Amino acid sequence: MGWGRAGRTAAFLVLLSLTACADRDGAGPGAAGVPQDDDALVLRVELTGGFVPPETIPARLPLVSVHGDGRVLLEGPVEAIHPGPAWPNVQVVDVGRDGVRALADRALAAGVAETGDLGMPPLADAPSTRFTLVTSGGTHVREVYALTEAAGLPRGGLTEAQEAAREELRALLGELTDLGLAEPGKRGPRPWTPDAVAAVVRPWTASEDDVAHGLVPAPVPWPGPALPGEALGASPGLSCVVAEGEQAEAVIGAARNATALTPWSAPDGTRWSALFRPLLPDESGCADLPGQGG
Repeated sequence: MGWGRAGRTAAFLVLLSLTACADRDGAGPGAAGVPQDDDALVLRVELTGGFVPPETIPARLPLVSVHGDGRVLLEGPVEAIHPGPAWPNVQVVDVGRDGVRALADRALAAGVAETGDLGMPPLADAPSTRFTLVTSGGTHVREVYALTEAAGLPRGGLTEAQEAAREELRALLGELTDLGLAEPGKRGPRPWTPDAVAAVVRPWTASEDDVAHGLVPAPVPWPGPALPGEALGASPGLSCVVAEGEQAEAVIGAARNATALTPWSAPDGTRWSALFRPLLPDESGCADLPGQGG
């Protein structure tokens, strides 16, 4: 009988605790010296590529982002409605510094620092899953095409070794995302509010169907930096602005009450669509967004 997702999560958290204790006692693997700065990136899992609208690429959030002080940022559940909310549901779980070291060791054990060929399943337009691990030994990046999409399918040209390596990475991804589940009797994930937020901007448009069904909200005055901002070089037709301080508070507050179809009106009367991308602790501006070469 399987444990179920909650059982696997509890077991993984126990494993993290035991590994961290062993590290302190000098008996654990201790292979991954990790950055000590609070905001430093230690481990990130994100999707790249795939058949998606161009504007969603720079606004994409990682599946998991682990930072030096123990914060684990994950994208929480979002109600399946149309239009969806404008503000993404980013949640935070605190595993502590010992937990970060244990997660880094777990990523090493799962093969994130290895370089063997992971094969190419015969699936079109699937995204790749990119694992990034930062240790005292350097930055390790491993990218695998159609990691979850190919799970359970016939091997399709993959060798036994490739499928085994993929399964290790799938297991790691599942364990990391399960950290967002509330463990019975303990504090669960909580909403996370960034210090700065980027908005990926394009001229506002709406489909005739959305207009006909009354799904387009009234325009909302834009409370952030002047639109449209700086061009996103890797994303033709898109631009980006970053709000910080009081402007960030105003933009986040407005976005929480908006939908993905909300027209944002500038002082000159132009209207803009915006996808909101909270800047993560190791990010500082538009150049750090996915696909921008930062």
